[in-house]
Amino acid sequence: MGIMNIYSRRKFLGTLGLGSMVYTTPGAFAELVQTPPQTEGPFYPNKLPLDTDNDLIIINDKLKPSVGQITHLSGKVLDIKGNPVRNALVEIWQVDNKGIYYHSKAGKQDKRDTNFQSYGRFLTDSKGRYYFRTIRPPSYPGRTPHIHYAVSHKNQRILTTQLYIEGEKQNAEDVLYKRIGDPALQKAVTVPFKPLKGSKSGELTARMDLVVGHTPEDPKEDRARALDRPRRRR
Repeated sequence: MGIMNIYSRRKFLGTLGLGSMVYTTPGAFAELVQTPPQTEGPFYPNKLPLDTDNDLIIINDKLKPSVGQITHLSGKVLDIKGNPVRNALVEIWQVDNKGIYYHSKAGKQDKRDTNFQSYGRFLTDSKGRYYFRTIRPPSYPGRTPHIHYAVSHKNQRILTTQLYIEGEKQNAEDVLYKRIGDPALQKAVTVPFKPLKGSKSGELTARMDLVVGHTPEDPKEDRARALDRPRRRR
């Protein structure tokens, strides 16, 4: 099955009307802060759901959506110089509106919102952009609201991190959030969830750019670079 069939861009293209605020890169590239890595956690799905697209609100062709405050989550994957990383696989996973993960070892599976996909993935476009439609994550015992992220490029995981919500009082007491330490690094993964302009149902928008320290080299690029090097005289 081709990449375009697995990671459909149909829903992503439909979101471009959300406005430039969703995709305009803030600040100069010289000011980019590398996204701090964080633990994957114990509840990365041990069995992927039947639907793994970027719309976590609707599973396949079901008519009933999941419960929760719909959030349009977007951003870019960039290298440390500000260049977009194309064809990066962005994965997210999170609890449903009841605070339950999609995982066989997570508790209360019988009470989980079966209309919430819980996990999604998206392949970045030529400008490094990604987009998900999900819900604003709730808090649950022991953790502040958060969304897990993983970024892979050329079949190699290059970043694992978490997103936090700006203004959440529980952030200050969250063990993993405090472990980041540096306020500048905390800011890099703490984003505002803002009302979507024109929405009559209270939908939100959120954006987090993911800045990776490196990307795996393309063997063809390595070979071309080697050929361009000046040869030593013997």
